[in-house]
Amino acid sequence: MRKVFLLAMVYCCQAIGQNHLSVHDAVNLALQHNFNIQIAKSNIDIAKINNNIGIAGGLPTVTGNATNQESIVNINQKINSVTGDRDLTRNGAISNNLNASIAGSMVLYNGYRVVATKKQLEFIQAQSESFFNSQVQNTIAAVMSKYFDVIRQQSYIKTLTQSIEVSKKQLEIISIKRKIGFANDADYFQAEIDLHSKEQDLQSQKIMVEQGKADLFNLLSLPADSSITFTDSIAIENNIKLEDVLNRMYQNPDIVAADQQININALTEKQTAAQRYPTLRVNSGINYGRNTSNGGQILLNQSYGPYVGLGISVPIYNGSILKRQQQAAAINTHIAKVQKEATILNYQTDLTKTYQAYIHTLDLITTQYAINRLTEQLVNLTLQRFSLSQATILEVRAAQQSFEEAGYKLVNLNYAAKTAEIELKRVAGILAP
Repeated sequence: MRKVFLLAMVYCCQAIGQNHLSVHDAVNLALQHNFNIQIAKSNIDIAKINNNIGIAGGLPTVTGNATNQESIVNINQKINSVTGDRDLTRNGAISNNLNASIAGSMVLYNGYRVVATKKQLEFIQAQSESFFNSQVQNTIAAVMSKYFDVIRQQSYIKTLTQSIEVSKKQLEIISIKRKIGFANDADYFQAEIDLHSKEQDLQSQKIMVEQGKADLFNLLSLPADSSITFTDSIAIENNIKLEDVLNRMYQNPDIVAADQQININALTEKQTAAQRYPTLRVNSGINYGRNTSNGGQILLNQSYGPYVGLGISVPIYNGSILKRQQQAAAINTHIAKVQKEATILNYQTDLTKTYQAYIHTLDLITTQYAINRLTEQLVNLTLQRFSLSQATILEVRAAQQSFEEAGYKLVNLNYAAKTAEIELKRVAGILAP
């Protein structure tokens, strides 16, 4: 998926500079600018930072401490000596207590909890990459679906424009007939009303196109009022096989992430179980201490030097908390396995249903192309008959309506087949710019 971003950088500036946008350019723009992808990529960076042996607790810890305390005290001491007891009294004696140390500690054994934690961090990083790949696939699918939806809306405009030409031709024929007395004012007014109505439909459809573009620009993180022309048409890949898609489904990032979650939860079990074992640490450091006073028996006391030692901590009983935590962790692992199986089943069901719709729609498209050609011929024939007074204005309107409906249905079928193709590839994890 990282190669995708290298390609996106190349095509992004070209697409905007040329002021037109293919679906390939749109996808590359989204991969570079989409906010959700940027967030997913940042999550990978966080996981990489955390995937460190130090985070897992496998490196030593070193701390430094220092204190310097100045005191004013009143001294009253009775000293036992060979010459007899004597008293020492002094008020306002000044003393200084200076202590400094550097201490290091490292875990030698804790039930392999460090090893389990490090492996878990590796799986978390891999899972964040799977989430990133899933976001890329979802973004590509969303951009392509919205792009082709705009193309669909623009195709409606083409159908309406052709229908308006028919209305204009009809009005022209009635106008000529009206001048020579073969048409009445009612037919003329009705034809003019029909033309204006179609023109209003065209303006409404243009608004739909602009709103669809705004939604797409939002996915591309571009201003909603960007002036960009869409250049592609709806081209359908008609050789997708269900068996191939089902086999590739297991490469879907969501299923891979679900499998990684099982491993993450299983390692949480090991971490919890490791807390029931002893923890052995090696401790080492150096201490420095210095006490001074201008009163009392001891005027200077100074000590310094290194030290080293071992420490062991053995859990004996804590109210069975660790045992219950381990049981809960095992349940979470079981839940992750169930969630993976549910994800696989849901994808298998969705793929089967989507593929059935895909194949059925492809069959309908073949028939609809023939119907579309017939309705176009019917409109032309009806206009000719109308010009010869062999057809009524109602027949022209009916033929015109059949032409529009056929055009809409053909575009919708192409769009439905394309979205089914996109969904099949998305679930299979093979969508690419």
